[in-house]
Amino acid sequence: MQVVSGPVGRHKVHYVAPAAACIESEIGKFLKWLDGNEQEDPLLKAATAHFGFVTIHPFEDGNGKIGRAIAEMCLARSDGSAQRFYSMSSQILEERKGYYDVLEKTQVGSLDITGWLTWFLECLDRAIEQSNRISDRALEKELFWQDLKKRKLSLNVQQKKVLNRLFSGFEGKLTRDKWMKITRASSPTTLRDIEDLIAAGVIEQEDAGGRSTS
Repeated sequence: MQVVSGPVGRHKVHYVAPAAACIESEIGKFLKWLDGNEQEDPLLKAATAHFGFVTIHPFEDGNGKIGRAIAEMCLARSDGSAQRFYSMSSQILEERKGYYDVLEKTQVGSLDITGWLTWFLECLDRAIEQSNRISDRALEKELFWQDLKKRKLSLNVQQKKVLNRLFSGFEGKLTRDKWMKITRASSPTTLRDIEDLIAAGVIEQEDAGGRSTS
């Protein structure tokens, strides 16, 4: 089994998996180690488990997906909880180029997997940081709506829709044109909705005027 990329005839071989005759034995040893009770650092075990499985490469396809699931299982065991607020799988997919680069470099090198372990732990750190950012935004949004509820402000559907968008990765500055595209409301309605929110102190208008008003 080979991991290749590129067109036929000009393809590049990234990795050659163990021969089929070895797979059953290798997987048996892998599973025995994975379920063993050796006193190992649980985070390093998660990293090693993922690397070990994708290196054995027992299936024609889906090895990476299963390897990520194995790593997630190990991390859940290390946390002592089935509920986690970060996703190592999502972070690996987001950084797939770096993942494949360090994986290939480690697999074709010596038996030293220090580089892979370092990358995995740093990726895990970024996954946790990303989770914290998402949690902070969710908390900020919840506190915002609770404050409006306490103030008993009555907002219409269009106003709620735009305000929710501002908490969902909205890029750039909020202008009247963008508001109209989001809500499909008319220009007079949009202006009235914006002015109402400014008057209530929910949003603020920047100093620049004219076409640059935001």
